[in-house]
Amino acid sequence: MSEKARILHILDHSLPLHSGYTFRTRAILKAQQRRGWDVEGITGVRQYQDGEPTDIACQTVDGLKFHRTLARAEGPSPLREWREVSLLADAITALHARSPFDILHAHSPALNGLAAVRAAQRVGLPLLYEIRAFWEDAAVGNGTGSEGSARYWLTRTLENHVIRQADAVAVICEGLRADLVGRGVDPGKITVSPNGVDMELFGDPPQLDNGLAAELGLDGHDVVGYIGSFYNYEGLDDLIAAMEHFEGDRLPHLLLVGGGPMEERLRAQAAASSASARIHFAGRVPHDEVERYYGLIDILAYPRKNMRLTDLVTPLKPLEAMAQGRLVAASDVGGHRELVEDGVTGTLFRANDPQNCAAEIAALLAARDGWGERRQLARTFVEKERNWDKNIQRYDPVYHLLLGKGRIAKAA
Repeated sequence: MSEKARILHILDHSLPLHSGYTFRTRAILKAQQRRGWDVEGITGVRQYQDGEPTDIACQTVDGLKFHRTLARAEGPSPLREWREVSLLADAITALHARSPFDILHAHSPALNGLAAVRAAQRVGLPLLYEIRAFWEDAAVGNGTGSEGSARYWLTRTLENHVIRQADAVAVICEGLRADLVGRGVDPGKITVSPNGVDMELFGDPPQLDNGLAAELGLDGHDVVGYIGSFYNYEGLDDLIAAMEHFEGDRLPHLLLVGGGPMEERLRAQAAASSASARIHFAGRVPHDEVERYYGLIDILAYPRKNMRLTDLVTPLKPLEAMAQGRLVAASDVGGHRELVEDGVTGTLFRANDPQNCAAEIAALLAARDGWGERRQLARTFVEKERNWDKNIQRYDPVYHLLLGKGRIAKAA
C-alpha cells in the first residue's frame, strides 16, 4: 500500500488493560505501524468504568497512542448505552477536528459501531466495521444473557444496522463470515482478517521451572493444562470430569491457571472428584509470570463446549500455544476446526464428552516420540498462516477501496 492512511481504531477498551480483545488490538496496531501506517486508537467510556482514573485524555502504551472518552454514562439500561454511543461519537468527531484521519476502523461491540457510524456521517469519513464475535452470543456463553431474549434480539438488530451503514465489514473467521452471508450481507462487502500471533513475542519455548513444579506438586508428572478465563463456554468442567477417565500407572495431572465466574463451582467439582489429588488451581497470576506456568505444561487443553459462540468464533489462545511450541488438544467445535488440523498440528476430541477428551489426550501422551514433529508443524502453521505481519495485508485492498470512496459529510 503506497499511500499510508491515517487510521483511527475505535475500541471498547485497550491496553494497559489485559484481555484477548486488547491483545488482538495491540497486534493489529503494531503490525500496521511496522508497515508505516499512522494509527491511533480511541476508547469509549467503559475503559475506566470501574473506578479507575477518568482524567487521562491520552495514553501511550507500548508505543501505541490511545485517546480516552472522558465522561461517564449514567442511568438505567438502555438509556445508559445510548448515552455511551453519543459520548463516543462526540469524542471521535472532536478528535478528528483537531487531528484529521482518513479512515475510521471500528471494532465490535455494536455500540462502538453505532458511534462510528454517527461520527463517519458527520465528518465525511469512510468506515470499516470489524466483528470479533457476536456479542449477544458471547453474553449467552458467559452466562449474562439468554438466546432468544429481548436483549439478544435487540443487540443483533443493532449490529445488523451498523453492518448496513458501514462501507466495509471485517470478521475474524469464516464462521462469522458465513453467518453474515446467511443474513443477506453481500459477500463482496466482507473481509476475513483471522486471529494471528505476533511472532516477535514468541521465541524459544519456555523452560521447565523445577522449583515452581515442585511447589505446585507437579514435579515428575505429565501435565495437562489450561491458562485463561474460567467462563462456562470454555468447558473446564468437562476437562475436570475427564481426569477420572485416565487409566494406567502414569496418570496425568491437571493445572488450571486463571479465574473467572466459574471458579468457585470448578473448585468444588474438583474437590469432589476421585482425581482431586491430581487437579491443581494456581489462581490468577501476573501477566509477566504466565510464561513460567506455560513451561510446566505438556499439553494445553481447550475443551470449549458446543454452542453457537464457539462454533462461529476462533479463539486466540491455541494459536499462541502453537507459536510457543506447545502441544494442543481441543474440542471439535467449529472455531477450533479452523485452527487445528487433527493429528497434524494438534488433537481434536468430541466436545461435551469428558471420556473422549481423556482418551484422545491419553493417546497423545503415549505418542511421545512424535511430539517434536507435532510442535514444529504447529509452529510452522502459525508462522505461515496466522502471522500478524501477513494477516495485516488483508486490510490493504479494503483501505484502498475506502480511500477512493469517501463520504459526503452530514450536519452533526
